[in-house]
Amino acid sequence: MPVVIVTGGTFGIGQAITVLLAQRGWQVVALGVAAAQVSSTAAGLDGVQAELAQLGLSADVLEADVSSAKDVARAVEHAVSRHGRIDALVNNAAIGPLGTILDTDEDTWDRIQDVNLKGAYLCSRAVIPHMKKQGGGAIVHVGSGAGWGKPNMAAYASSKGGMVALTSAMAYDHFHDHVRVNMVIPGGGGIISGMSVGRMGGDVDKFVRRGAPGTVAGRPATGTDIAKAVAFLLSDDAAVISGTVLDVGCFFHQGGPVPPRPENTH
Repeated sequence: MPVVIVTGGTFGIGQAITVLLAQRGWQVVALGVAAAQVSSTAAGLDGVQAELAQLGLSADVLEADVSSAKDVARAVEHAVSRHGRIDALVNNAAIGPLGTILDTDEDTWDRIQDVNLKGAYLCSRAVIPHMKKQGGGAIVHVGSGAGWGKPNMAAYASSKGGMVALTSAMAYDHFHDHVRVNMVIPGGGGIISGMSVGRMGGDVDKFVRRGAPGTVAGRPATGTDIAKAVAFLLSDDAAVISGTVLDVGCFFHQGGPVPPRPENTH
């Protein structure tokens, strides 16, 4: 059974990734935090454990802060000692308080970079040596359309822009190690997650009422939609793909989102 570490794997999009990969035969080591994070409703480990149990699935659910090298080392050691290998990593953990550089204080700026960008660095640095010994592996970063710059998201956009560059750099650096590195972008807006709802003060109804262009399917993307794209990039079906950004929802990293449907003018 292949082994994957999913960071931020206990809530929202990360929980959907954990559950889908477990359904598809992966041994998942899901990392999360018990304490509430700034500008997010994501907290606790019970939700993913309850969903897994309801579906008759299992995963290793660990409390770990990805910005802590010590926590990351402990999680990787757990995966290797218990399961003998690490085949894949999904860097999904992120926080995203809103703000310009003028109203983002230094501590908040540092925390966003530490979780979103440094966390991916620490986790990748910890797993790649194991992948190299095994003859290869796969890493997927969960990015954001904000990585190309969005208003009122200065710190978050900077961290996600860094993730875009990191994806490409890692794909180059580990090409000959047979470690594939790709990114998925949740697109179309309207995806219900701890971060998106947290930005609306935790009010799910308010978030939904705000509206979003959604996707070409005629609905907003879901965590499961993102999880399916991640599962593809981790699978042998994507054996030759590295350094790629897969936009799940269309246009979100190309100047989107899609504008509202035009009025009928005839």
